[in-house]
Amino acid sequence: MEQRRRETGRNHWYHETQSSRLPDDVVSLVPEAAYVQDRFLLDLAVDDALLAPHRLWLATARKLSALFFPEHLVPNRLNTLSSYDRLSTALTVAQVYGVQRLCNHYAARLTPLPGPDSSRESNRRLTLITQYARQLASQPTLIDSNLRRQLEEAGLSTGDIVAFNQIIGFVGFQARVVAAFQAAMGIPVRWLPGFDIQQDAPMERFHQTPAIWRADFPQYDVPLANERLSERALLCAQQPLLRELAGLLIQDPLALEPFVQLTKQLQPAQDIHPVASLTALVSARINGSVACFNDTAQAWRGDAGLVDAVRNGERALNAWSHHHPAERAVIQATQWLTRAPDRFSETHLQPLIEQGFSTDQALRLLIWAGFCGWLNRLKLGFGDVA
Repeated sequence: MEQRRRETGRNHWYHETQSSRLPDDVVSLVPEAAYVQDRFLLDLAVDDALLAPHRLWLATARKLSALFFPEHLVPNRLNTLSSYDRLSTALTVAQVYGVQRLCNHYAARLTPLPGPDSSRESNRRLTLITQYARQLASQPTLIDSNLRRQLEEAGLSTGDIVAFNQIIGFVGFQARVVAAFQAAMGIPVRWLPGFDIQQDAPMERFHQTPAIWRADFPQYDVPLANERLSERALLCAQQPLLRELAGLLIQDPLALEPFVQLTKQLQPAQDIHPVASLTALVSARINGSVACFNDTAQAWRGDAGLVDAVRNGERALNAWSHHHPAERAVIQATQWLTRAPDRFSETHLQPLIEQGFSTDQALRLLIWAGFCGWLNRLKLGFGDVA
């Protein structure tokens, strides 16, 4: 099970997979972090002027947080993920990204929960869950058919796997939103040395032809669903970003409607739409989602050389952006937020402001970058290009 390690400076959120029981005397260093009123921004004191344009989608994000991490949960045959499974996954992902506010919160909520029994089967299941969550968060392209099959062999239903991938994507999005708001308010960054920055996916992935995304799990037969579920699936399929995922997302039905709503609410407005597409390209390139990259590239109406530069990696992108200062600021901010949200600061936000973006426009771009990372991980967690 998950056991806190007493390490100076980070024993309040570090955890690892162990077969032994959690000692009674090991407690969260910040227990009050479990009792925040805002389960998404985690009681980050954001200026009202900054917060006002984001209230609608933040309300939806809080709703999703309550669905992914309910106060009381009774697993059943088709939905076996316990509260412990969900919160240990959230802490694993928070640990990868190193945003301390998230680490404190999920560690504090996880600490009092009873862990699974110490049987070999339970220990193997938890080890697989932890390994998968860490890899999808830090190196998404390491997820392959073998790892997905192991989750099924460990007893996770397709509905479990959908919810599990959603939780990983959600916490990654949450980490980047918190980091973006902290940067906008000029809050100093406190990051721990020794944590690696996410490396870009191999360039070779983006030169595959043909590159058609295929799900690695059985998709729900929508015509067999009840009327309410069919309506939700239709709403999902009507969103271009979610169309290919609808048959899978419907298998976590409670989260489906608010997730579709969040997708609609975060769609970039016209004032930032062209550079938001650039943000989506850079996010997909770093995370290795060929499907997301190709979808955005096909709709791109700007300089064709930019798409090729993003595809070919950082050196080509730096050369292209040398004479495009506004796009360069967008690229660099997206890169930092995607690769290392724990290090993202006002220093990375300021070039956007200097290039004429308002603080609100810059925030909306960064929040979109975080959401693109969530979508990238869903595509990589559920399947891959053939």
